[in-house]
Amino acid sequence: MTSPVGAVGYVDPTVVPQGVDVVSKNDTSSLLNPQAFLQLLVAQLQYQDPSQPADMSSFMNQTAMLSQVQSTNAMQDTLQTLMQSQQAQTATTMVGKTVTYTDASGASHTGEVTGATSLTHDPQLLIGGHQVALSSVTGVSGDVPST
Repeated sequence: MTSPVGAVGYVDPTVVPQGVDVVSKNDTSSLLNPQAFLQLLVAQLQYQDPSQPADMSSFMNQTAMLSQVQSTNAMQDTLQTLMQSQQAQTATTMVGKTVTYTDASGASHTGEVTGATSLTHDPQLLIGGHQVALSSVTGVSGDVPST
């Protein structure tokens, strides 16, 4: 019987055991699922040709690669959380400052930041009664315009 996992990682769905989910190339949400990886590894061992056993260094490399990818994903999640925290802090430090920002039509405006919210991935500043995304700010000044 042929192996369900080829030399370059191709999974032949006709020989994958029942209960093992095969991820399509377009579905990256669970592409690196450790459980699916282990199921495929076990399936590969089950269906290998006894006269040509699999190279164990290949399995070790695959396991090490999975571990490295998991670590990279965890680091990416941590950095994303850190970036969101920094953006929220940046938004709150702008309260009381004069900022220049670009609106949706591309026009530039200037006004005093009177509040900040960070409920979304892009914190919002309250400027002249309008919600302005932090990413739209193009300049910051410590001066508050006189009224």
